[in-house]
Amino acid sequence: MRFGGLARRGTWIKEVREGGKKEALILDTGDLLFKKYSGPVPENEIKMAMEKAKLIIDSLNLMGYDVLAIGDDDLSLGKEFLLEMSGRATFPFLSSNVIDESSGKPLFQMYLIKNMDGLRIGIFSLLGPDTFPNPYDPRRKGLLLRSPTETAQAMVKELQPRTDLIILLSHLGYPKDVELAQTVPGIHLIVGGHTGVNLPHPPVLKTTMIVQMAPKGLYGGRLDLAFHSNEPHFFNSSEKRTFENSLNQFKERVAFSDVTEIEAWLQHNFGLYSRIFHLGRQYHLSLPEEFIQNLRDLIASLKAQDAEKPKALRMKIKGEAEQILKQLQGRNEFIHNLIALGEQIKDHPEIGRMVEAFRSKYPEPEKPAPPRQEAPRPKSGAPQK
Repeated sequence: MRFGGLARRGTWIKEVREGGKKEALILDTGDLLFKKYSGPVPENEIKMAMEKAKLIIDSLNLMGYDVLAIGDDDLSLGKEFLLEMSGRATFPFLSSNVIDESSGKPLFQMYLIKNMDGLRIGIFSLLGPDTFPNPYDPRRKGLLLRSPTETAQAMVKELQPRTDLIILLSHLGYPKDVELAQTVPGIHLIVGGHTGVNLPHPPVLKTTMIVQMAPKGLYGGRLDLAFHSNEPHFFNSSEKRTFENSLNQFKERVAFSDVTEIEAWLQHNFGLYSRIFHLGRQYHLSLPEEFIQNLRDLIASLKAQDAEKPKALRMKIKGEAEQILKQLQGRNEFIHNLIALGEQIKDHPEIGRMVEAFRSKYPEPEKPAPPRQEAPRPKSGAPQK
């Protein structure tokens, strides 16, 4: 089974393809409804902001969204307006740690479980208290934000027995995503927002992948997961192939490689700062204890022109390389791509009509022409060249 996705802004669209079937799971990490305001929405812009938010929700309904996580900017017109927008949406809003101060209950649904052709996916969201610049930010009015770490631990405990895969829609910011991945086990994928860091090569921290992309619709992202086992580790597929190809080639050549080739291969692949050495540690591969030492012994014996040891060492090294390769078999994999979004992406006809109607009602003000630049005039009395 494979499932992957196409993303816009903080959105991750995941497709499941098996036996000709196609399903999509469309997620968003928030900050979707309004632009970034430096303070309260100006009085003369409130009506336009409301209409634009409604247009966005109607567009997402047509796109078939499955869930929207709450970002700090989604609260620009307050919790009551956001509750109204949730009623307009055909998909749930998620806020696992955002609490309505008056009722003491979560403002929106805390988590969602989707069953996609037998794969049970648990989804929850977190909004970071640090995303608000000060405790008196009007967007926080009437809301309490519980600890993201404690909420994440509670969500994993709730979802683990009922799901196969746990996804966090994070509006914490990338540094907090990294911290959470290292401190809260059980989250398989963090789809991050708020900071808009572009991650063409998603990091894997312990057993958690983190994906994020640049904001403002500049890129789309596609994530494909290939499930071969129930273990929580996912290898970057391209890195796994590089590792396998390098080991396979060396395994076949070690029987007749000269000392220069062996030295170069050892340094390139298992030097302290080499990519493969890093991958081995990252993906918890256990290297045969004597593998690297046998390589060094082989180099030393070849340099000493020893006639006996090299043959036995070459055989040992080949067998140990095969042991490492076996560890890569049956491992789960992911493929991640970022796509620059341009004119080649066609709009949905109905969405296009709604956008044009909005623009005719609220035309963008013309930008003033840049001031004309004139060459500085020489001061009176200055010598002319």
